[in-house]
Amino acid sequence: MAPTGFIEKLKSLYNKDEKPEPVLSIYTAVVLSVIFTLLYVVPFYVSPATRPSPTLSRDAPSVIKARIRAVTTSCFLSSLGVFCFFIYKANYPPTEGLRLLGWWPIGPLEIGRSLLLTALLFMGPLFESGIVEGEWRDWIRGSRVAQTLGGWIGWRNFVAGPITEEVIFRSIIIPLHLLTELSPTRIVFITPLYFGIAHVHHFYEFRLTHPHTSFGPSIARTFFQFGYTTIFGWYATFLYLRTGSLPAVIIVHAFCNYCGLPRLWGRVEAPESSIPPLTRGKEDPDAVSTFVAHQPLNIWWTIAYYAILVAGAFAFYSQLWPLTESSHALASFATTIS
Repeated sequence: MAPTGFIEKLKSLYNKDEKPEPVLSIYTAVVLSVIFTLLYVVPFYVSPATRPSPTLSRDAPSVIKARIRAVTTSCFLSSLGVFCFFIYKANYPPTEGLRLLGWWPIGPLEIGRSLLLTALLFMGPLFESGIVEGEWRDWIRGSRVAQTLGGWIGWRNFVAGPITEEVIFRSIIIPLHLLTELSPTRIVFITPLYFGIAHVHHFYEFRLTHPHTSFGPSIARTFFQFGYTTIFGWYATFLYLRTGSLPAVIIVHAFCNYCGLPRLWGRVEAPESSIPPLTRGKEDPDAVSTFVAHQPLNIWWTIAYYAILVAGAFAFYSQLWPLTESSHALASFATTIS
């Protein structure tokens, strides 16, 4: 009788081309992702301190502070639970668990390159705000950052929001899908749906605080928000898989929140007076106008803006793969683009 070890060796040779059994089924990954999404959103409504009302907006400082405490606790417990799953159920070493969660290695090069890539896409808006509107002086002095983060709305939009959202929707949900048989390309397009759906609850909040707005515009606003948060999720997921750096995705998220949606129509104008952009960003599409008054500019400023916007889009497209290449990547897209 042949030794057991020899038989097992023969089996491994004959089955060397077989794919390993996935740690999780797709169904399990989806169920867990829905649970973590609910753990992020439900705390907004379980307490009177976090729940909006017709007389209490989500932008009220008391609501923002209570929500930050709630989602921070949810993110910590969720991350700890997934980390323990990686170690005790999936049998990964702690360093591999941290790598899947995107916390290690930190990847300063990946952070810088991801931010540069994103800045290329926003060259037009950066030109408009920095040159046309004259914010470049504030950027150099750092006064704009102090003004923006001086209020709770700015702190939510540019610090707490990006960190907690990326922890749940990138650091936790993406690794769960990596443990399934889904390809990286499918993960890029599927997992951001949780991120988009998580913003749908803003419809309820908007209806509470804007009771005189008709149903049609309210639902259109919700679909619009679902659309651009899902598109951003595609990009953030791609960055996360390509760089393996959660800090890089968090910083890119905060940068995109600051820039807001690019101008795609209309003329560029210069402000005569302004208000610090505490509510500017993708989280507040219904926020009041940033500028109090404007003055008309020569048409060539508008032409320059759209030329730079298009040039930035082409530069972004050409550098998408080179600037996201990293030895810390969590997945390879080589088989999907060959």
